[in-house]
Amino acid sequence: MLHHISIPANNPRHVAEVLAKILGGRTAPFPSHPGSYVAVALDEQGTLIEVYPLGTELVPGNSGDQVQFSKNPVYSQFNAVHAALSVPVNQEQIEQIAASEGWRVLRCNRGQFEVIEFWIENHLMLELLTLEIAPQYLKFFHPQNLQQFFTTAA
Repeated sequence: MLHHISIPANNPRHVAEVLAKILGGRTAPFPSHPGSYVAVALDEQGTLIEVYPLGTELVPGNSGDQVQFSKNPVYSQFNAVHAALSVPVNQEQIEQIAASEGWRVLRCNRGQFEVIEFWIENHLMLELLTLEIAPQYLKFFHPQNLQQFFTTAA
């Protein structure tokens, strides 16, 4: 169970506000790191997305210290981080939100299931699963089906 994830953004507050619309939740400043915000789904799983300023890095603390925050002045707008999220909104609502932000959105077929690529600030992808397409994803990743997939792939 994935409860939260952190992502970078040029405008953390605005991105958190947009994500709160997608999640059907709310936003708040993230007290652990000034300039960062969270989008909270307000669901029973405690789902939230932390949004840090682009260039923020999480580094191990010294000895017994917890995570530390560092600012990398040389960073890429792109990275390999992405997540698939089930969301309460439909494809039309996702497309409307993306259009209002000028962000790329595209429904894609990944072979065994579909996703909606939602490109935050056009540099970070979330794969959104609406109520319509989430069952495809869940069916493919059901343990029994995955076992068959791995057996066939071997």
